[in-house]
Amino acid sequence: MSAERLLAHYDRIADAPDAIVQLRRLILDLAVRGKLVPQEPNDEPASELLKRIANERARLIKVGEIRDKPSLERVANADAAYPIPLAWEWVRFANIADFSAGRTPLRNDTSFWNTGDYAWVSIGDMEDGQVLTSTRETVSEKAREKVFGSEPEPPGTILMSFKLTIGKIARLGLPAFHNEAIISIRPHLAELDAYLFKILPKFAKQGDTKGAIKGATLNRDSISNILLPLPPLGEQDRIVSKIDELMGLCDQLETARGRREGIRDRLAGASLLRLNAPDSDNFEFDARFALDALPALTTRPDQIRQLRQTILNLAARGKLVRQDSNDEPASELLKRIAGERAELVKKKEIRREDPLDPVQSAEVPFDVPATWVWSRIGDAVLFTQYGTSQQARPSADGVPVLTMGNVQDGLVVWSNEKRIPQSSEDLPALYLRKFDLLYNRTNSAELVGKTGIYLGDDGVRTFASYLIRLRPSLLSSNPRYLNIAMNAPEFRQTQIVPLIKKQTGQANVNGTALKNMLIPLPPLAEQERIVTMVDSLMAICDRLEANLTAAAIIRRRLLDALLAEAVAPNDDRELEAAE
Repeated sequence: MSAERLLAHYDRIADAPDAIVQLRRLILDLAVRGKLVPQEPNDEPASELLKRIANERARLIKVGEIRDKPSLERVANADAAYPIPLAWEWVRFANIADFSAGRTPLRNDTSFWNTGDYAWVSIGDMEDGQVLTSTRETVSEKAREKVFGSEPEPPGTILMSFKLTIGKIARLGLPAFHNEAIISIRPHLAELDAYLFKILPKFAKQGDTKGAIKGATLNRDSISNILLPLPPLGEQDRIVSKIDELMGLCDQLETARGRREGIRDRLAGASLLRLNAPDSDNFEFDARFALDALPALTTRPDQIRQLRQTILNLAARGKLVRQDSNDEPASELLKRIAGERAELVKKKEIRREDPLDPVQSAEVPFDVPATWVWSRIGDAVLFTQYGTSQQARPSADGVPVLTMGNVQDGLVVWSNEKRIPQSSEDLPALYLRKFDLLYNRTNSAELVGKTGIYLGDDGVRTFASYLIRLRPSLLSSNPRYLNIAMNAPEFRQTQIVPLIKKQTGQANVNGTALKNMLIPLPPLAEQERIVTMVDSLMAICDRLEANLTAAAIIRRRLLDALLAEAVAPNDDRELEAAE
């Protein structure tokens, strides 16, 4: 059987994000197609069951328990959604059950609300497929008399939502009223109750919906005309039992998967924690262990992201490559950068600015190797500069203006550019050069502090005023290292987040704050080694991510194929086999 083949292949599809959700859907699909349990020739056919339902409906009308409404026409063969066993019948919902919507008392009349007299159900109180035993709100005896005019629905009543969230179903575990987005359902024959509770949501969600202010909704006519496959009563009982059994298995699979994912997360987290632990004597071993183990432990993109962030943190802490005592100390770099800056001032290419305060030991967030120094960003680059404030407009001509949307994952990308005239007074001073860094100074807290390196051509593009350009020294620093350090999560946590937390409204970390941020600066030779190592490790992350994507595609295709095969008509499968 196809269902058996799916279970046989389950270990290959188990890590698909929605494998268990799809398995649950398959169980219901098989159930309502007559493929979940065998048909029994001794079962009374559904055609006879429909006669019993009609007789009971007539009795209920006679005794006044339900209103007399015309029966809906029988389901024509052309309207059937798919073939069903010979002993089954397609039926319209209103021909086998009565239903009624609830009400919501006036909210501004406090005498209706929360007196504790009667439970009142909203969709938010319902947990799909479960027994409802409590509600967040209650209504009063006055509401019962003035608004509902009846007794509450009794325990055991099926409730189903039909507005906004369509097909959410629950069973009352206490007497309760409910709102107008929910119907209470009373099968004409009590024996239909268990089967309807299992299968009704699947068909309600496929019903004809009408537009509503906040989303889709069913109306009385579309609810009445929901088409349902009706098996013989004996088969209904077997279907319900098998659904319960298989859904229990799904619960076990879900629990097992959760445990498996938890173990993977803990192992991956432990590996990354060992890498992040400062002053570890076993760093090289830990690093090799993590890189060897993580391919087997990573099953989700967020785990790869954690690895990328760990690599950046290690790079900025001096733990990614060996230090070399022969390297020129980083303090000498700062002297040379200061000399370059002074030369630019002398040439009047930039303005002279007051010196920044020396870095105090109490300010530094963590220790760095002896050949490194902590520097303020304003001292580690030649200058910082705000972008153009001139209005940029879509145009085929002019100079493209890069915005915060062009700063992505540590890079500056460009597309769909707006432009300013080439004659703008902001140019040529604000043309970007290769290896400039762009820093986003204002927007939401998540976007402020995004930094990317520009690797395009010189003199082709400029940038908007809510970005700040950092011009690195190409002689005394490696711009790629500066970009790595400013994108390390620890840089964000120690330098940007504390400034944002002090603000209300739109976050803004301006140029003055940027220049005073602290950055760990290695010798130039070590910067080169760090950049090479980061590129190598990020390439490994790229391969891990590509493998995850490829594996996910394979799992998805296999799952889809097995699901399609499981619900395919038998004659179709036989035809395919014959071909």
